[in-house]
Amino acid sequence: QVQLQESGGGSVQSGGSLRLSCAASGNDYRKYCMGWFRQAPGKEREGVATITGLGMTTYTDSVKGRFTISQDGAKNTLYLQMNSLKPEDTAIYYCAAYDTAATGSYEYYSGCGYNKWGQGTQVTVSS
Repeated sequence: QVQLQESGGGSVQSGGSLRLSCAASGNDYRKYCMGWFRQAPGKEREGVATITGLGMTTYTDSVKGRFTISQDGAKNTLYLQMNSLKPEDTAIYYCAAYDTAATGSYEYYSGCGYNKWGQGTQVTVSS
């Protein structure tokens, strides 16, 4: 089974930067998309960025030009570099992957399906 563990969240002022990391382990996930989602208080979870098995990236409009998704060469760690942070970026951020052994429901973002989630890491941006 795929396991995901996020780290790197915290509190910053508007305009600041944070780098989120997601340590991934398990089988097969490297061939599929990995992504970052976020959930703000009182809102539904939304896709933020995704990277395909071939390294193509997509971003939701609100973070384009400010956030960058990447992986290390072995695809053991997924990153989200967040620059020029705004108060509206405040949310719990989740790492996501596709687990061939999982039987739960799927969530789709940017053409990719996800069925495995980390526990989340809080990002708070103050004005």
